[in-house]
Amino acid sequence: MKTYLQNVNAMLLLRRCHRLKPFGPLSINRNQVAPVVASCAVRLCSSSSNDQRFHQHGFSVSWRHVLAGLLAGTGAVLAYGLHHHKAIEKSSPLPIISQEEVTRHRSLKDGVWVTYKGGVYDITEFVSMHPGGEKIMMAAGGAIEPFWSLYAVHNQEHVLDILSGYKVGELDAEDLKKQYTFKSSDPYSSDPERHPVLHANSLKPFTAEPPPEILSDSYITPTAFFFKRNHLPVPQVDPDSYRLHVEGLPKGVLTLSLEELKTRFPKHTITATLQCAGNRRSEMNKAKQVKGLNWGVGAIGNATWSGAKLRDVLLAAGYGPDVAQWARHVQFEGLDKEITGSAYGASVPINKAISEEGDVLLAYEMNGEDIPADHGFPIRVVVPGVVGARSVKWLGKIVVSAEESSSHWQQKDYKGFSPGIDWDTVDYKSAPAIQELPVQSAITTPREGSVIDRSEEMLTVKGYAWSGGGREVIRVDVSLDGGKTWNVAKLKSSDKEGDQTSPPLGRAWAWKLWEITVPLPPEAQELELICKAVDNSYNTQPDTFGPIWNVRGLLGNAWHRVKVKINEDDDEE
Repeated sequence: MKTYLQNVNAMLLLRRCHRLKPFGPLSINRNQVAPVVASCAVRLCSSSSNDQRFHQHGFSVSWRHVLAGLLAGTGAVLAYGLHHHKAIEKSSPLPIISQEEVTRHRSLKDGVWVTYKGGVYDITEFVSMHPGGEKIMMAAGGAIEPFWSLYAVHNQEHVLDILSGYKVGELDAEDLKKQYTFKSSDPYSSDPERHPVLHANSLKPFTAEPPPEILSDSYITPTAFFFKRNHLPVPQVDPDSYRLHVEGLPKGVLTLSLEELKTRFPKHTITATLQCAGNRRSEMNKAKQVKGLNWGVGAIGNATWSGAKLRDVLLAAGYGPDVAQWARHVQFEGLDKEITGSAYGASVPINKAISEEGDVLLAYEMNGEDIPADHGFPIRVVVPGVVGARSVKWLGKIVVSAEESSSHWQQKDYKGFSPGIDWDTVDYKSAPAIQELPVQSAITTPREGSVIDRSEEMLTVKGYAWSGGGREVIRVDVSLDGGKTWNVAKLKSSDKEGDQTSPPLGRAWAWKLWEITVPLPPEAQELELICKAVDNSYNTQPDTFGPIWNVRGLLGNAWHRVKVKINEDDDEE
C-alpha cells in the first residue's frame, strides 16, 4: 500500500510538473533521464531564486538517488517528465520507417523500438527505468498491442500520452497493411508476420513458442503469443470462395461455404488448451538425444474457440445408426499442401467426433475474433483433450471412414515407443496414434538460472497444469528442495481472483494456472524447484525422463525442474 501511495503521489507531482515550463537545456540523452525529472520536481518545491541556483549548479548523483527513492517503482512516472521535454523538441515531420528497420532495434545497445497503431516509438530510455522492463523487452522490434491486451493496465490515456513522447516515425504503409510483394519461388513467402517475442524453433515451416512467463500471466493466451506449429506453408484462403466438403455419409458429399457453416448451425464456444506432443522435448533431449523440434515449455496455449459442432455437421450430412455400424474414424484434411499435392491430415475416433460431450468444433473464431492465418483461417478443427496434431488447420475436407487417416502425420509420426526402441528398430505400425495426452505441468516463473535476492525473503513460483481426455487437474505439488518436501499450490480456473470452478466431469478441456508463495529456506544458496500435477483420475507425472524417453521425444511430462540461485549480498548502495 505504501508503494502504491508513493506511485500515486509521484504521478500527481509530475502531472503538475508537466504544466510548468521547463528550465535548463532541452536536449537529453539516456544518462540525463533522472536529472530532467529531478529538475521538474525541485522547481515545483523551490522559490525562483532556488530554481536559478539548482539550474546553475546542476544535480549530483545523490540527487538522482533521492528522486529514485521518491519515485520507487514508477518507471512510467519518470518517463512522464521525459515525455514533456521530448514532445517540445519534435516539430518537424516524422520519417517513414520500415518494419525491417524496427526489427533491428531489439536491445539496449541497438535501441528498443516498438510499433503501436502505425507509429514507431523508441522506448530505450523508458525500458531502463520501468519496473517491468524485462517484459517490455519482449515487445522489442514488434507490435506492442498484444502485450497491452495482456497487461490491460497500460491501456489508459495517461500511458498513451507518455508513449507519444517517444514517437520517432511512422510505420511504412505497406508494412502496416501487410501488402508485401512475395517471391513466387518461395512457398513460404506468403506466410503471415509473427511477433518477434516468439522463440522460433524453425522458420520454414514456422514453429515457435512464447517466453514461458507469458503463459502464466493470463488464463487465456493472447492469440499473438499462442504457440505456432505449422507443418507446411500457410495457405492463402479466400473466405468468399472457401468450401468445406464432408464425405463418406449417405447423403453424398455435403459442401458448405463459410457463411453456411456460420448460419446453418448453432454457434458454440469452449475454452480449451491445445498442446503439441513435443512440448518440453528439450528436456527429454538432455536425457538422451531425440529427433524433433527442440521445444521448451511453451508448446501449449489456452484459448476460447467458437464455431459449429462437428456433431451437428455430421448429423446434417446423414450420420445415423446405420453409419455407426461401420464407421470408426473421422478424417480431416487441411488446405496446406506439400509440393507433391499431399495435404496435412489426421483423424480422431468416431465416438469423440459424434459425442455431444466431445465438444469437437469446426472453429472460425479464436479469442473472440476470426481465426488468424497461422491458426487455420478460415476454419480449423478443435479437438479438446486431444493432442494438438489432430486439430487440423485450414480445414478443407472431412471424411467419415472405417479407417484412420492415411496421412504421414497419422501413420508415421505422433506415436510413442518404448525407451528401448531406436531408429533402427522402430516400427510405426506397432503403436497407436497419440490421441489423449498425459497429465502435464511446468514452471513458468522463475526461469532456469534466475537469481533471487535473499532480502526478498519470499519466493513466488508460477506455472500451468493440464491433463488430456477432459480429466481435471485437482492438485499441483511444488518442491523447493529437489523433491524432499512438498507444498500444494493454489489453482486458478480463470483470470478471476480465487476462481476454482470445476467444469463438468470429463469435460475439463482447459488448463489450470497455479501459483505458490513460500519463504526462502534460511541456509540454501541454490534451489531446485519442482512441480508435478495430479488429475482427477489420480494420474501423476513421472519423476524423470529416462523411463518415458522415446525416439521422437514425444509425451514428455516428467517433473519439471528449475534451478535458481540465492544472492546473499544484501549490502545497500
